[in-house]
Amino acid sequence: MKHLMKAPKVVALALLSSFVFALPVMADQQNNPGSFQLPAYEQLKLDNGLTVFLLPQHEVPLITVQATVRAGAVNDKVAGLAQLTSQALLLGAGGQSKAQIEQLVDFLGASLHSDGSMEGSSLRADFMAKDTEQMLAVFHQVLTQPAFDATEFEKLKARQVAAVAQAKESPRMVIDQYFNKLVFGAHPYGNAVSGTAASLQSISQQQVKSFHQSYYQPGNTAISIVGDFKPEVMKAQLQKLFASWKNGAAAQQPDLTAALPKAAKAKVLLVNKSDAIETTFSLGGIAIKQDNPDYVGISVVNTVLGGRFTSWLNDELRVNSGLTYGAGSGFDRYSASGTFSIGSFTKTESTQAAVDLALKTYQRLWDKGIDQVTLDSAKAYVKGQFPPRFETNTALAGLLGDMYLYGFNQDFINSFQSKVDQLTVAESKRLINSYFPKDQLQFVLVGKAEAIKDIAKTYGEVTQVEITADSF
Repeated sequence: MKHLMKAPKVVALALLSSFVFALPVMADQQNNPGSFQLPAYEQLKLDNGLTVFLLPQHEVPLITVQATVRAGAVNDKVAGLAQLTSQALLLGAGGQSKAQIEQLVDFLGASLHSDGSMEGSSLRADFMAKDTEQMLAVFHQVLTQPAFDATEFEKLKARQVAAVAQAKESPRMVIDQYFNKLVFGAHPYGNAVSGTAASLQSISQQQVKSFHQSYYQPGNTAISIVGDFKPEVMKAQLQKLFASWKNGAAAQQPDLTAALPKAAKAKVLLVNKSDAIETTFSLGGIAIKQDNPDYVGISVVNTVLGGRFTSWLNDELRVNSGLTYGAGSGFDRYSASGTFSIGSFTKTESTQAAVDLALKTYQRLWDKGIDQVTLDSAKAYVKGQFPPRFETNTALAGLLGDMYLYGFNQDFINSFQSKVDQLTVAESKRLINSYFPKDQLQFVLVGKAEAIKDIAKTYGEVTQVEITADSF
């Protein structure tokens, strides 16, 4: 059960609401391995609508601050605009140049990073607790007063254009974007987070400024702070820095539940890389969204299929057949939908053998299912792997940011072990039948089209594109 205790209103800090989640930091890992509960944190909201998460951790004198903004590729009017805006935050701010900010951050032994994703953008700073005042001031300026220096902006665009071209030299770096586009088409989830060379080149400094003004607002942002600090002192610092940050017109968010596609037939996107000596492939389809209540059980089932080194897929495609150096499967979850995919790579001449073996191994979920011994092994593995994912300040700050972005709470963390423990063989069958796409599978094959085009036809209706084309 969630333990929720409302704290008194703090008038001096002009807080509209303040909630404290009083939770044990950790269960006894030795007596109950895999048991984990989210450490105690406080959630509050400033008068301007800025959401704040405070999670003190005093083991080491370090602090992570992360801003999470509801502005991602789904908000792009031009492909890559959200990600480019996030990265352009670091081009100078508050009257300080890019070089001056970098020199200060380096001098303090700190770090400052920004990036964009499908549904959100983030700015993160990691620093020593003794440097809190200086780094919070820098963080505030970069988030709210970016300069978007014209000269530095053109350099950033050139770097990003080069990065997109370079990524296409390694199909494993871009196949997920091709897969998303195949599965979601014109839906915002089909947008390429990175953008393309042409779209990036077309983005102006003014477009970035406008995007920042539209979405980087306190009412559309959460700040997560994890580390060695005193909550009351941190509240006062945040209030002093951010109280004057104002909202503009309400940020317009797309209706991501509208016009979600459904696979009517099996399709293959054949991406020709004429100099390829291997084929990189993904296959799967539309799957679960972020808040699916069965996700914990689904993750255990996927662990058996392709979520660890000893999974069925890796055993069959790597260990037993030698067709690849690695194979796996997984779910990408968004707020309104998601995907499931199996992925691997193999030399060109073994393309059909590898894809067929992946499909045959996947079919085992329905033909044989998961026996008790295999299920128990996967449950133990999942429980053992879960706590280390949230051991660092950075990981915890990211988790709190995701909670804001996707609208889930600490129940996901605190009930994880019990849900794993409750999973039965019978329940695993229900999850397989309910959530793992079986029909009208979607395929992306990246490789030498002339050598594999006839193979591609055996899996569905083929569309061929050039990897050099300015698109995904």
